[in-house]
Amino acid sequence: MPINITMPALSPTMEEGNLAKWLVKEGDTVKSGDVIAEIETDKATMEVEAVDEGVVAKIVVPAGTEGVKVNSLIAILAADGEDVGAAAAGGGAAAAPKADAKPAEAPKEAEKPAAAAAAPVATASAGPAPAKDGNRVFSSPLARRIAKEAGVDISAVSGSGPHGRVVKSDVEKAVASGGAKPAAAAAPAAAASAVPSAAPKGMSEEAVLKLFEQGSYDLVPHDGMRKTIAKRLQESKQTIPHFYVSVDVELDALLALRAQVNGSAPEKDGKPAYKLSVNDMVIKAMALALRDVPDANVSWTDTNMVKHKHADVGVAVSIPGGLITPIIRKAELKSLSAISNEMKDLGKRAKERKLKPEEYQGGTTAVSNMGMMGVSNFAAVVNPPHATILAVGAGTERVVVKKGQMVIVNAMTVTLSTDHRAVDGALGAELLGAFKRYIESPMGMLV
Repeated sequence: MPINITMPALSPTMEEGNLAKWLVKEGDTVKSGDVIAEIETDKATMEVEAVDEGVVAKIVVPAGTEGVKVNSLIAILAADGEDVGAAAAGGGAAAAPKADAKPAEAPKEAEKPAAAAAAPVATASAGPAPAKDGNRVFSSPLARRIAKEAGVDISAVSGSGPHGRVVKSDVEKAVASGGAKPAAAAAPAAAASAVPSAAPKGMSEEAVLKLFEQGSYDLVPHDGMRKTIAKRLQESKQTIPHFYVSVDVELDALLALRAQVNGSAPEKDGKPAYKLSVNDMVIKAMALALRDVPDANVSWTDTNMVKHKHADVGVAVSIPGGLITPIIRKAELKSLSAISNEMKDLGKRAKERKLKPEEYQGGTTAVSNMGMMGVSNFAAVVNPPHATILAVGAGTERVVVKKGQMVIVNAMTVTLSTDHRAVDGALGAELLGAFKRYIESPMGMLV
């Protein structure tokens, strides 16, 4: 009996993914545990292992396909001794692929606006032009505009793009050869009827593009990571009442302790066993502050306040195309050297998109440090389900007054963003005060 291979759910919240690469081909024999494909989620690329044994009878979803729904059919295996051809023909009945799984440059399903052009850089569309017989004609917005300006019927133009999509060059060739039919008088009305009745908030993409000179821009499709970042941050600013508390923190004692600890690090394989960064010490200080102020180590729900037993600190890491927050679990219990080594490993794998979902999902707070970029201070956006996030600025030499005397100190500005539903102003100030004490008296992080 044919064995269906379906799109796996690689995390509890995953609804779809991109089938980046097949590591097997039709006719290959696979065993349980063999890596057969690579799946891209919004944050990572993960390997998929075969559960059953057999021969790959048919690859249903080709490599490079985006938006493959969880549990939709992606391949068929022929069981041991089964005819491969029969398996390929008979499999798939129980789990047909979803209609909106699509190759990277193919148009979306019929009921949604077309979203990809044949050009190397994809173009979004407000809606495909209808043909005279009522069938849809997939075309790029630029092609439709040129056709409208030239007064030709785009349904009479043969498309050379993916799935017969009409692109700019097709219209230009048709106009130049005189082979295009004049547009019918009812065409504008028909085109208008194809536009969705519920217009999106703000300016449409076509309206935005009209503000720019043709040829002065490229359109880069949003990848899964950018879509997720946009969705979560929009949700955060729409639903979380933010407020912000800032404080200046002196760093001289911390920098001295860091130099002493790094100088005493034992060697391992000819290299120091650890090398602490200021950020490692910030993570530890934030975790200990949450331990000391447990009422701030919370998450908001409509019915309950979730009080966390440990400080799981997410750390914002910039990667190509966006950012990700790998999490140091139970950071208040870990040594500075353990946090440092774990953060180096997580950061490296984050940039390679090799993190597992459990390594970047959840957490109880987050740290975003842009000090190494020369940023003096900023306010970060709370990342739900967190109720707090600490924004860390650059450490600089500053002149301060102590006992009536001007002295130079190393200091940085930190800003705590909080969800005011869960953390009130006084509580946020108490948490920030505890953090300041650990940074300015860092020996407390070693005991």
